[in-house]
Formats: sequence, C-alpha cells, structure tokens
Amino acid sequence: MTGIYDDPWAYELACSFRDVPAEVDVLLAWCAAHRAAGRPGTVLELAAGPAEHAREFARRGPAATALDLNPEMCAHAAREARRDGVGLEVVQDDMTRFDLGRRFDLIVTMLDSTSHLMTVDAFVAHLRRAAAHLSPDGLYVVEMSHPRDRLSDDPTVSTGWTVERDGVHASVRWGEPTDRLDPVTQIADDHVTMTITGDGAARVLRDVVPYRFWTATELDAVIRLAGGLEVVAQYGDFGAGEDAVALTDPGAWRMITLLRGR
Repeated sequence: MTGIYDDPWAYELACSFRDVPAEVDVLLAWCAAHRAAGRPGTVLELAAGPAEHAREFARRGPAATALDLNPEMCAHAAREARRDGVGLEVVQDDMTRFDLGRRFDLIVTMLDSTSHLMTVDAFVAHLRRAAAHLSPDGLYVVEMSHPRDRLSDDPTVSTGWTVERDGVHASVRWGEPTDRLDPVTQIADDHVTMTITGDGAARVLRDVVPYRFWTATELDAVIRLAGGLEVVAQYGDFGAGEDAVALTDPGAWRMITLLRGR
C-alpha cells in the first residue's frame, strides 16, 4: 500500500483540477489591494507538497521558497522546479517549528493543509512561526475548507472526482460516507482511493489521512491566542475586486483568510 503523500506525482495529478496560475493571479491581486508595497518580492509556501503555487510564483519573478515535512514532496518540488527552469528554494521542515532566519512579503498555506494541525496548541505554534516570518508589510494567506463541508447536509466540495492530464486518467475518492468526524476531537480518518490508468495499465493508491476540521470561530480563537496577527479580509473563493466572493456567499466553497502582523 502506497500513501498518497508518498507519491507526489500522483498527489499533484489528483489536485490538477485546480487552476494554479489563476489562483496566483488572485493572490497577487490581494497583495496589491492589501499591501502598501503591492507585489511581493519574496514568497513562502508552507506545507507546500509539490509546491505548485511556489513554482508559479517563481516563474513570475518573486524569490520563492517551499517548505514541507515530507522528504518525497520536497524532492519532487525541487525536481519539477529544475525541469521548469525556475529558481525555487526547498526546505524540509515542520510548519509548527520552522525558523528560516528571514522574513517574507507573502506567506501562503494552500489546499487546507492546516487540517494537519490536530490541536489548538499546534495551530497556535504554527501561526506564531508564520508571524515571525512576515515582513512588516507582509500578508499571510490561509486557505481552508469551508465549514459548510462538515457542518451541513449540503457540502460544497465533492468527495469524488476525475482528472485527466497528458493521457493519464485518474479517479479520486477522498473520504467515504463511513468516515465519521469524531465530535470530541473533530478529527476524521479520511479513506483515500485513487485509481490511475494510462498506457493500458492501472494502479491503485489507498491511504487513510487524518483530517482535523476547524470552524470559523475556532480559527478566530487560535489567531487571538497566537497574538501578533490580525485578520485583514476573508473570502469564500479565489476572486478579487468585483469577482470577490464573501465567506457567507451561497457560492462560497473555501474559507480563505488574509492575515497581517499587528
């Protein structure tokens, strides 16, 4: 059995329904709207996995750094950056304990990677590390799942989808109906199954991924406990200006929070 996070190529394929260049467009628009200096010169992606967003930033000029705990993900991110001919610093470290000795204009944590923070203490430690690495005019953007996905009978994100890239087809199931959220810990063991077909062959990846659900009010609480950060704005999707989507909008499908240093 191979875990999904131990196969970065498969993980990147599973997430290829995301339009990373368009999302980076919006991240830059948010910087223009909420930073006096506008466009960031330095970017740090935390819990970066394949570091697709960091690599896209690097293509556009900012000095980009990607940090992840998984050595396979780090190696993959570095290889892909070299293949694309972009400069990317890759650091293997824990998102709750890292110390890079410098500050960044923009820090991002994408794809609900904060769901790997299982306790309030871990989330507070993470936010304190992020705050310590923000430049005085810096922004920290945290993308999380929308609370509707766990607190409603009408989730905004499907647990099953298909993707196709370069002649390879994959069907993904991330979570099963039997994967129940523990009402005390707010942790669910999400069963992941990914079937990849191409060139007449097929392989199946299976994994169990612990997922910690965070509510909007809990997020507010850990920000207050961490100190050093304040909320600038919250959005329900990647959109800026007239295309901005409020967190309370019926079409919102993410909980995206923009933070800056106090």
